[in-house]
Order: sequence, then structure tokens, then C-alpha cells
Amino acid sequence: MKIEILGTGCPKCRALADSVAKAVADLGLQAEVVKVTDIDAIVNRGVMLTPALVVDGEIVAVGRVPSAGDLRKMLGGKE
Repeated sequence: MKIEILGTGCPKCRALADSVAKAVADLGLQAEVVKVTDIDAIVNRGVMLTPALVVDGEIVAVGRVPSAGDLRKMLGGKE
């Protein structure tokens, strides 16, 4: 599984990265977590609000930090 966190490093972006790391660990997933901070790369993905979360190439959240339960669902676990 490849998880991408799109954001420039703002507090919400850091919060999303921390939440994703916790969810991956809690679910016992093997995942590559990548932070994309280049604004051109983010805009080229069609994202205009950060942070954004991309799971296996699919944008699943934009402009918000999902709850822990929502993150688990997005990553294939149960709430």
C-alpha cells in the first residue's frame, strides 16, 4: 500500500502525517508513507486544499484531517 500526504508542512499537514502513522501502526499495515511537499506536484494532482490524503493513487481526503475512525476505514480497517 502506498499512502501519500500532500501538504506544505502546515500544522494540519503535520497532524495528518502523525494520524496516518498511528493508524498504520494500529492496523499493522505494511505501507509506504510519502510526504509530498512540492506545491507544483500537489496542484498537478488536482488538489487545491491541503492537507490531502492519497491511498494507492486515489485521493480520499482533501482540506481536512480525518478522524481516527475515518482513517482506519480509508486504510482498509474497521472503525
